[in-house]
Amino acid sequence: MRILNLALQGGGSHGAFTWGVLDALLEDGRVGFEGLSGTSAGAVNAVALASGWATARAGRHDPRERAREKLAGIWHRVSALGSLGTLQQQFMRMLWGGLPPELSPGAVIGNAWRGLLSPYQSNPLDINPLRQMLEEEIDFAAIAAQRELKVFVSATHVDTGKAVVFTGRRLDARAVLASACLPMLFQAVEIDGQAYWDGGYSVNPALSPLIRECEAADLLLVQINPLTREQTPKTSAEILDRINELTFNASLLTQMRAIDFVNRLLAEGAVSHARCKTVRVHRVDGGPALDAFPASSRVAADGAMISQLFDAGRRCGQDWLQAHYDALGVRSTVDIRRDYLDDTRMELPYPSPSTPRSVGRGFRSWLARLLRRP
Repeated sequence: MRILNLALQGGGSHGAFTWGVLDALLEDGRVGFEGLSGTSAGAVNAVALASGWATARAGRHDPRERAREKLAGIWHRVSALGSLGTLQQQFMRMLWGGLPPELSPGAVIGNAWRGLLSPYQSNPLDINPLRQMLEEEIDFAAIAAQRELKVFVSATHVDTGKAVVFTGRRLDARAVLASACLPMLFQAVEIDGQAYWDGGYSVNPALSPLIRECEAADLLLVQINPLTREQTPKTSAEILDRINELTFNASLLTQMRAIDFVNRLLAEGAVSHARCKTVRVHRVDGGPALDAFPASSRVAADGAMISQLFDAGRRCGQDWLQAHYDALGVRSTVDIRRDYLDDTRMELPYPSPSTPRSVGRGFRSWLARLLRRP
């Protein structure tokens, strides 16, 4: 069996695509998992898989089937939230039902998105349908107690803008709510007196815990925010969609550059394999399947759309296994330099690959000189 670390991007309801990918991997049975790192919807998928897996182990059931059942249960509940319309509409009906026309759901949500109302005004009771679902569906105590899967959930610290990773006993419903907290819809989530917003603003998802805390060297990214668009956006909706995509991919590009840089240092002999490991990167993305859904649909909870995204994810997961399973443990199946690097990349300052540097004083002084360069 080949062991993978899973990196699950956030993207609202488009996380149903990730659900489909995970369902295909779990059903296939040829891959195992060591680490799960998720942000926003990716965090929900990560804890759902881990909760099903952990409770199955405790009850001597098939962990793969229980994980599939738990993921399906979560997304069926998300679909139910949207049975009367989009997630915003359902949420606002719950909050503002029965109020006069000037405070109708359409008027309030429109004002909120135009910046006239913050969630502290439009949602003073801080009602979030995700809270009850997480508390009822996810066994966080079982996740913390098991040792088979390492689970990492990322959120953005509002005061500093830094990414914060919740794991172990710190991983609870509040951490996942923080990871999925869109600041124009929900109040910041407070944990130990600190305020947090959606993890996508700082890291989407966090790759370093999978590299630092896990033994497996194969990392599979399930990417639901497209890297490229063939046409320049022209309408205000298209521009906003593309801004959101760029924002939630920015941290991923930075992390991929770091992985490529360290991999090249290892290949050149500048860093010892005793200190670092080569990371083999793989990716499943929606491609044309996700292009049919605008970024604005990420906050919709339409059952038909979620079903379509799930089916697309299953097909992509199955296709990826068929095409790349044999590469696991052997090589990367993603060209990081082609897909993620740009003109800001750092080149290795060596005259040739035959002049290795040790990890000791020589490497540290070389790195210090490099960082001092303008």
